[in-house]
Amino acid sequence: MSLVKAFKAPKRFLAQLDADAVAAIVAAAADVAMVVDQSGVIRDIAFNNDEFAHSFAGVSRWPGSTWVDTVASDSQGKVEQILREAASGQAPRWRHVNYRGSAEAAPLPVLCCAVRVDKQGLLVVFGRDLRSVSALQQQLVDAQQSMERDYSRLRHVETRYRLLFQISSEPVLIVDVSTLKIIESNPAASHLFGAIGKRLVGRPFISAFDRDSTQTIQSFLAGVRGAGRTDSTKAKLQGVEGEVMVSASLFRQDKASLFLVRLEAAQNADASSTLSATKAMLVKLVESAPDGFVVTDLEGRILAANEAFLEMAQLANEKQAVSESIERWLGRSGVDLGVLILNLKQRGTVRLFATTLRGEHGVQSNVEISAVLVKNEDGQRLGFTIRNVGGRLKPEPPMPRGLPHSVEQLTALVGRVSLKELVQEATDLIERLAIEAALQLTRDNRASAAEILGLSRQSLYVKLRRYGLAPAVHSETHD
Repeated sequence: MSLVKAFKAPKRFLAQLDADAVAAIVAAAADVAMVVDQSGVIRDIAFNNDEFAHSFAGVSRWPGSTWVDTVASDSQGKVEQILREAASGQAPRWRHVNYRGSAEAAPLPVLCCAVRVDKQGLLVVFGRDLRSVSALQQQLVDAQQSMERDYSRLRHVETRYRLLFQISSEPVLIVDVSTLKIIESNPAASHLFGAIGKRLVGRPFISAFDRDSTQTIQSFLAGVRGAGRTDSTKAKLQGVEGEVMVSASLFRQDKASLFLVRLEAAQNADASSTLSATKAMLVKLVESAPDGFVVTDLEGRILAANEAFLEMAQLANEKQAVSESIERWLGRSGVDLGVLILNLKQRGTVRLFATTLRGEHGVQSNVEISAVLVKNEDGQRLGFTIRNVGGRLKPEPPMPRGLPHSVEQLTALVGRVSLKELVQEATDLIERLAIEAALQLTRDNRASAAEILGLSRQSLYVKLRRYGLAPAVHSETHD
């Protein structure tokens, strides 16, 4: 049974429609409707809503323009084909046409078809807004690409872990919890088991141990099944000399529970235990050291600090320091930490960097900082050793309340006063040095010194008193 493509009695029911009624029907039948002549020139246009009309570029200039000129370049061929098919009387077909959007907006997708309405070749073009469909398609594409990226990432992760599993020097077995059969083993495990190593997969895990160790392994696995993991245990493999340390953890995969079993020769385990104890002792020594020790990230945010640093910074506990920048307690804010980090990135170590450390309650200490940059699996970390040297350094003479007497004193003010004050201090220092030089050249003759400096004698006297140089002038007999 064929589908009906047209009304059966249009003359009976639609013959009485006037032009206004036909125009209203055409406008209501599409989101945009256009009357196009046989040359492809737009003669009239109607939109279903204002928002859609304002989305097009230059829509007010469409009447009198060719339809091809209003669409994007990639759709001009489709428009020409629609016009040819409609002019030849072929059945209308809908095609996706992209119109130019307003301003720099993306092209507007519109589903178009054309119908010939008179013998002179006049066409009515119907257009349906495809923006919502296009948005859904874009969301689908984005979701599909996201899934592909996730799948690719998972494949890469699986490949990496598979490679680690195969090249690991530690014997590792995957054991099914329900059947206690070995379902996977790495080459290190095959080598450890000797003659039966190549036939491990599919064997009962318990059968790999001698009779005296069977009960021990069964109890051990029962404890892991109940708690998820437990302390390692010693056991003896069948046909292999010496004992091994067995440790296991429980995990789930594809709705199945599995044991991840790690084996290690007992003598190696003892050596590792000794090494771990040594490292623990080292950490304890650092925590109890009389010098401050701080570990930070590359930006200087504190990750850990020992008791000595907390005492210097006048902090009650380590939580008050963690996640704070170490710059908060260093002498010159914005200077010292930047210099330290820059040198650590370039050289890897810094030794005996002199600065001050400010406590939370205002106590200030002279310190020397040695630092190192260390790389580990979590990224790069900075370690700072902070030594209070106030007891062995000679106390610096107090900074004069007036002007600095040397370039060194002026440099020491950097970080303590503002740039404006530093410029003023530098200007005064230069002026004082110039007056001293003029007096030295004229053998303390004030009149000659004033002439050299381009000052009046009275102005020179004022500046001499200001800079405390008046006592240095012996007499005015030379005047």
